[in-house]
This record gives sequence, structure tokens and C-alpha cells, in this order.
Amino acid sequence: MSNETLEKSVAANTTIAGTGQSAGGTFASLGTSAAGTIHVGREAGNGGILNPEQSARFLDYMFDATVIGKVARTVRMRSDTTEIDRIGVGERLMTVAAEADDTGSNAAVTFSKISLTTKKLRLDWELSTESLEDNIEGADLEDHIARMMATQAGNDIEDVVLNGTGSGSGLMSAFQGVVAKSKANGRVVDAAGANVSRATFNSALKAMPRKYKQRRTDLRFLAGSNLIQDFLYANSIGTNQTIPQDIASSIIRGDVAPLGGPAGYVAPYAFGIPIVEVPLLPETQTGDYSGATGSHGDIHLTFPNNVVIGIKRDVTVYRFFWPRKDSIEYTLYTRVGVQIEQADCWVVVKNVKVAS
Repeated sequence: MSNETLEKSVAANTTIAGTGQSAGGTFASLGTSAAGTIHVGREAGNGGILNPEQSARFLDYMFDATVIGKVARTVRMRSDTTEIDRIGVGERLMTVAAEADDTGSNAAVTFSKISLTTKKLRLDWELSTESLEDNIEGADLEDHIARMMATQAGNDIEDVVLNGTGSGSGLMSAFQGVVAKSKANGRVVDAAGANVSRATFNSALKAMPRKYKQRRTDLRFLAGSNLIQDFLYANSIGTNQTIPQDIASSIIRGDVAPLGGPAGYVAPYAFGIPIVEVPLLPETQTGDYSGATGSHGDIHLTFPNNVVIGIKRDVTVYRFFWPRKDSIEYTLYTRVGVQIEQADCWVVVKNVKVAS
């Protein structure tokens, strides 16, 4: 498994036996793993692009521990920018038909596009020769670190997908995330500092256009960990801290399968709609209403696949040995972007107070 994982992280199109360094600077591997596979290095200026199958497996591994990556719609792009087509037909298109009568008008079909543009992101890490020689895992540490970095890359991408600002500096400046996009283009309800309660979820549902409620079973509330905990605490009852409506909903509707992993589980229902925990949703925001104090978060209501994450298909990984430093340097590049496909069916309740 360790060898396979490193192959996802390092493009190994050539096999080299032995150790040493050529005049051109291409280095051979650190050594042979327990299974006997040689891990191949590359010059800083050579290739490093994973083939499509390796890239797909690497992306799957990156998003394995994320929440949004599992429920969002992921587009693996072959170019840096793509357009997504949308079709709309409106409401109440039918009319009363009379015999031998031409109504004189045809129903309009609206075509539109949304643009999805990716931003180049980079992840660097380095391992010294001593760390590989002296640790208990030996050469397998290289694979272990590669897996950890792939997971961290997924977490960082989810963070910017959610919380990107598109301005300033650092990772969050790459592009606007869905929190900023939903507040700018979606339907916004102001909780004005109220704690999370049934009224919070009720206000979100009231703001959702009725045409989307026909797919009510596909809707999901998305909330941060602390807001979910506040809701559980406020509504729990009895010695085992259960919520009666949860028991009833499980019997009537059947259990909703969790998303798996350490987060992303389905918490209680709110008016028949599951609440999904998204730990990276911000919960330390300063309220923008008069007299705001303390920390605030948001409650989102939408279809999870309304989030479109674009990832350029080619994931580039470089592995290079620096003789003077006696260490191996890794550099990963990818391009990522995010878009809300239909802002009209995204409701965000802002300024929800997080209990201290």
C-alpha cells in the first residue's frame, strides 16, 4: 500500500536501479522499500505530471477526509477555465387550451452559463536523509509523509473552497469561496445575534423558493461543529440526552447514511431535512448587526451538489534531492476553483450567535 501511495504522489515513469547521481543531476532513489520497489527521483526541470489515472486516484485520496469534497459536484478540468451550461424554464408555463385556438406564444427556455476558473496552488515539503535513516519506519516514512500531505492538501483546498476571500494575501486570497459567494449572490437571512434554534432553520426554509422544495429530500443544512452542538444541547432531553424528534424521524423516514470520516456526519433533522456537520465553516465571525458581540457562524441551506469544485486534471508533483542540504524536496502544483451553480437556491442565515 505504501508503494502504491507514493506512486500517486510522485510521477514515476522510469525505473532506476541502484543509487548515485549522474552528471546531469538526476538522482536515483533513496533505496528499496520492503516490497523491493525503487522510488524514482527526478530533476527539477523534468516532467513530474501524473498520468490521468494516477491524477484521479491522487485527487480521490486528497478528498477522502473532507466533507464538501464528498457531497459537492467535482469537475476535473482539462483547461484552466470552463463554462457550465444551465437551462431554466421558469414557472407556470401551461395554459388553458381552447378548440382550434392558437395561443400565439411559446414557452421560453432560458440558457445561461457560469464560468469556473481555477487558481494555481502549491504545496511544499522536505525530508532530510537523517529523518529517513533514523525513524522506526525507515524508507516507508517517505510514503507515510506523502499520504499525510495528500490529506492536508485536501483539507487546505476545502478550507479555501469554503472560506476564500479572493483578496489580501495567503491561501484565502486565491478566490472567493462559497461562504462569500452565497452571501453576495444567494438569499440571505439575518439572525441578528440569535442563538441557533428551530426558528433559525424555519427562517431558512421560508426563504427557499417553493420550486426547489419539490426536491425537499435532497436539501441539506450545512453548519459548523459548534452551532450543531448548540442545537443538540438546546434540544436534548432525558438522561441519555436524546432528541425525541430524531427518534421519530429515524422510524418514519429511515436513517440517513453518514458521510463517513471524522466529520460530515448527519446530525438531527430540522423539519425533515438533515443537518450536515462541516467543521471548516467559520464560527468566529464578528457580527455585522448593531451591538454585535462574541462569535457568530452561518447556517446554509442548499443542494450539496450546488457546489461545483473544479480541479485541473493534471496534478504535478516534483521530487528532487538537494546534495548540499542532504534532503529531498517535494513540490506539488494543482489548479482549483469553485462556483455556486444556482445561487437562487442557496439560503444562508448569517449572524447566528455561537454560545460561549
